[in-house]
Amino acid sequence: MRLVLAGTPRVAIPALDALLASDRHEVAAVVTRPDAPVGRRRTITASPVKERALSAGLEVLTPVRPSDPDFLERLRALDPDCCPVIAYGALLPARTLAIPTVGWINLHFSILPAWRGAAPVQRAIMAGDDVTGATTFLLDEGMDTGPVFGVVTTAIGARETAGDLLDRLAVDGAGLLVATLDAIEDGTCEAIPQSTDGVSLAPKLTPDDARIDWSAPAATIDRLVRACTPAPGAWTRFRGRRIGVRPVEPVGASGALAPGELRVDANDVLVGTGTSPVRLAGLRPEGKSAMAALDWVRGVRPATGDAFG
Repeated sequence: MRLVLAGTPRVAIPALDALLASDRHEVAAVVTRPDAPVGRRRTITASPVKERALSAGLEVLTPVRPSDPDFLERLRALDPDCCPVIAYGALLPARTLAIPTVGWINLHFSILPAWRGAAPVQRAIMAGDDVTGATTFLLDEGMDTGPVFGVVTTAIGARETAGDLLDRLAVDGAGLLVATLDAIEDGTCEAIPQSTDGVSLAPKLTPDDARIDWSAPAATIDRLVRACTPAPGAWTRFRGRRIGVRPVEPVGASGALAPGELRVDANDVLVGTGTSPVRLAGLRPEGKSAMAALDWVRGVRPATGDAFG
């Protein structure tokens, strides 16, 4: 099939590469979000998918809105049979959805109808799910509501961060997407309506979502920090200043500590929670680079009773 792929972040690159390697499908062009400011210096930067597409010699379309007339005209001229979508980052209106003959096939990183929305992997980890996966489905005007073609599943590792899990799902999902497109072309794949049971929503995580409540149970804090790694980054405050928190490890019974209270041993930095303490591995003080927790305490020299909050 002749394809125009839509995607923006790094997680979409394995699917693009898999389709470029396919001997059954032709990637005619890529649609991605416009160049945007990145980092503290707000440097205007191309999306990872744009950079990969240009390196492969593909045409790249970067509409401000996927309803822009010039974009729609060019997409019609490209005459795609199908448009695969992986984390593109914008809702597609009906007139855009109607252009490819087969439609837009979305690769979504959850087992639909669970975790519809922008942050399915992060929300699955936060909720303590044991299993997640990837789903291919026919895009419609709803939020991840279209009929399903295929699913792959995987266990969520006990210490896995959202970044780790997304990297795995990107690879597994790429294989699923190619298999789905092969089956559609062969006429052996039927889209099945999603169940109305088990629906859950996965809105994008905000910085407020990522602030640690040290009165929560240790397991909840552990899941929150892993879900927010690498972005938007879990954080707390110390002596009035914001500080980023890298993944922590619940340590079970280790002496009583009040929520947020710090205790420094020879080789450990522990923080109290609503249940048992957690061990800190790394921190990122405001305006500084990330560092090991022990290096941080050697610099700030916490006093007795000092606490995160």
